[in-house]
Amino acid sequence: TKIQKQTQKGWTKVSCPCCVSDRVDPLVLVRLGQKVRPETKRWIIKLIGSPQKDGGAALLAHPGEDASGDIIVVSAPRCTLLRATEELGLCKTYSSGEMEAFSYDDKDNFKDSEFVTLAERQYIVKYELEGVRAQKDLRVPGLSDDYTLQHRDNIWQKLRAAGVIVDMFPLHNQDQLKDLSEAWYCGNQLAQPLDSVNSYFGSSIGFYFSFLDFYTWSLLPPAVLGLAIAYFSVSFWSHMSMSIDQDASGSAVGGHMIQAVFSMFWSTVFMELWKRRSSSLSYRWGNLRLAERFAEPRPGFYGNLGVNPVTGRVEPLFPEWKRELRMALVSVPVVGLFLGLVVLGMLVFYWGEAQVQQLHQHWDSFHTQVLLYAPSVLHIIYTNILATVYKNVAQALTEYENHREESSFQNHVTAKVLVFTFFNYFAVLFHIAFYKQDVPLLRKRLASLLIITQLVNQVTEVVVPFLVDRFISASNRKENENDPEEDKYRNQSTLPAFPGLFSEYIELLVQFGYLSLFSCVYPLTAVLLLINNLTEIRSDAYKMCKLFRKPFSPPVANMGVWQVAFEVLSFVSVVSNCWLLLLSPRIQRLCTEGELNSTNILLLAVLVEHILILLKVVLAVLIPDEPDWIRKKREHMEFKSMQALRTQVTHSPESTEERLMHLNWSVRVEGGRLGLQVRVRVEG
Repeated sequence: TKIQKQTQKGWTKVSCPCCVSDRVDPLVLVRLGQKVRPETKRWIIKLIGSPQKDGGAALLAHPGEDASGDIIVVSAPRCTLLRATEELGLCKTYSSGEMEAFSYDDKDNFKDSEFVTLAERQYIVKYELEGVRAQKDLRVPGLSDDYTLQHRDNIWQKLRAAGVIVDMFPLHNQDQLKDLSEAWYCGNQLAQPLDSVNSYFGSSIGFYFSFLDFYTWSLLPPAVLGLAIAYFSVSFWSHMSMSIDQDASGSAVGGHMIQAVFSMFWSTVFMELWKRRSSSLSYRWGNLRLAERFAEPRPGFYGNLGVNPVTGRVEPLFPEWKRELRMALVSVPVVGLFLGLVVLGMLVFYWGEAQVQQLHQHWDSFHTQVLLYAPSVLHIIYTNILATVYKNVAQALTEYENHREESSFQNHVTAKVLVFTFFNYFAVLFHIAFYKQDVPLLRKRLASLLIITQLVNQVTEVVVPFLVDRFISASNRKENENDPEEDKYRNQSTLPAFPGLFSEYIELLVQFGYLSLFSCVYPLTAVLLLINNLTEIRSDAYKMCKLFRKPFSPPVANMGVWQVAFEVLSFVSVVSNCWLLLLSPRIQRLCTEGELNSTNILLLAVLVEHILILLKVVLAVLIPDEPDWIRKKREHMEFKSMQALRTQVTHSPESTEERLMHLNWSVRVEGGRLGLQVRVRVEG
């Protein structure tokens, strides 16, 4: 293509001879505001192409077919990619065939630059652009004096705030996308091409689809058990309309007891085996030793300009006490308000449930039988709407708190949403189970949630975007093979931005909660989840490839805070299932026959609960979080890193004192990350 072939004409020049290439792959598209003047665009292109020592991003830029147009296509030279690979702490295949932490000085012993995946290259472009800061006070050509850049200002953030840069997104590679689509969702294959997904979309999306795949197939054992209990329990279907004090056949109650104990141990084994698979993928994808560094403030961070006492850099500073005050006086009350709305919805649900029960008793017809499910359906719709609104509110609250690091920002957003999600989706179920002690109502509610929620999710996540794309957006994106590349890039910009994996993880977390906490009262829970997830894998893959723009994906070593959330639910499942077993008629009958009073029953339940928790902990300890070969590989990487550090300092031309100071500082940072305590003796 025209843009891909232009290396001497159009693309900015590279200063390093080893980076000169006959082909330049467009990686990222930057869209400028409609009123941006040509001199401003030329200044931005110069900034992108300038070396880092001169305050630039050391990337490649192309103005598009029209030098005065509103797009800039960005790529990256080989040396910039390799230096960023080292800075990010990525591991790559060494000449020995083992994965090693990449070192730019030792780059000749690694494979060529093609081992940097497409997703990593595109993230590195974003990483470099958003890290450019003004080395001195300067004025942007074509802008008024109100937008003068101060020393250490984040240039990219200031240009966004001024409306100069309105959008930035990674570009699809149509050939790779076609191959991935055929291997992912177009055929009849059951296995996912996870390595190709990681290479094209990045490790964060790769981990999500790997977890979805692992979780889906892990549903087979509880699904088989649930089907067996439902099939052999002649009274299972009659339980849908029985109350807790009615008699039940021993086989049905015994089956539910088996389901409860199985769910407790299944959730533990599932999470431990997932952690082992996660560590294997992290090693294979080169993310086992991602670097912890004193990062630049995230783009949305603001404050008074000052000197950071840790890094010595001039950057915005924001007092910690102000952030904590905002959290205490604004965030906590607003979160409490939404939790109150959850309680209000729960009270209205109970009122509606009582009304339709009275109506059914009075009329006793087929229509009133169907109407019995109306309060549950309406309450599910209410909770879904409330969850959508709260997600936007949580984002705004966390922005207002003004966190410096991106990781801190994401953790606070996730924590807010997780608290609300747990309360919103599970409060009613816990109240029905442990306060009202109404098992039939709990079973009916759980069945409604499993069916209605999955239908709503499929419609909102796939059907609606597909219809919008098919009948509204597609007409604006018609393209021919001979169309200029610039037009094809513009067509990609008309796709909606990918909303992220937040809602996807929330959906899986809620599913996992239904299964591990309450499946003993509705054995077909795992069956319905398995059917849903088999379609979810393909629909999510289709959505990623066709319905949204390609997202930036930072390298990650695991699922992060989401893994902790799943482990917490796995622990809570022990408490939930123990107390649900107390509601079964068989347990209550045994307690009555044994002449146990309520106090003794409570003590017995607590004892059994603690024994099961102990067994769960022992089981988790017996299954290591990572395979033994991964542990040895990780320790080998740490050993080689320390060897390289010692060699580098020993051969440094600095004085002994300077070398000792440098070594102590380096080891302190490395050791703090790895949890090591290293003492090195340096001789002059």
